[in-house]
Amino acid sequence: MDDNSVTNFLKVSPHRLPGLFRRPALDRQTAWEVRATRQAGKPVLRDRLESLCYGRSLCNSHDTIRAMGIKVVATNRKARFEYFLLEEFEAGLALQGSEIKSVRAGQVSLNDAYVQIENGREAWLMETHIAPYTQANRFNHDPKRPRRLLLHRREIRALWNAVRQKGMTIVPTRLYLKDGLAKLEIALARGKKLHDKRETIARRDAEREMRRGGRL
Repeated sequence: MDDNSVTNFLKVSPHRLPGLFRRPALDRQTAWEVRATRQAGKPVLRDRLESLCYGRSLCNSHDTIRAMGIKVVATNRKARFEYFLLEEFEAGLALQGSEIKSVRAGQVSLNDAYVQIENGREAWLMETHIAPYTQANRFNHDPKRPRRLLLHRREIRALWNAVRQKGMTIVPTRLYLKDGLAKLEIALARGKKLHDKRETIARRDAEREMRRGGRL
């Protein structure tokens, strides 16, 4: 299969995956994996493309999120302003019963949240506020307790090695429900300097003016 055939193959169902392929083509190995998945009769959308979407930052459009059955519960709006997001990961969350009910109700804030790696073995979500569930009574949870992130060992090791470099950190960017399960999108990030933040503000202002001009 040549490169053109790979590109054409990946465009067979653009109506099912709006806005997903923002790059001109995927690498050959990935294309062959997608093809093998389709030939095996498995749902590509829920199988390989979903991991591509989060592992390689190819999926950020709201249309694609809705197509995948994902409900965004909370977003860390400061993350893209304060940091350069270099690589994103999807993590599960170890939650109590009252916590998942509050998450489904949208009672979550990621404003002060951060991720901590302990000795390269476990990843923890810190300072995320999940409001108490009103009907849990005395079995309610601590709103800001540390919560363990469910990641593969190799992912935890890669994050651990990265954050030991100067200026690197891990920030939560988005909490969402996928097939009824709570998932957290985290990003390996590098802090922005003052001039970087000024450029971000200037770019946002320019984009806002362009949108206003388009509506006139």
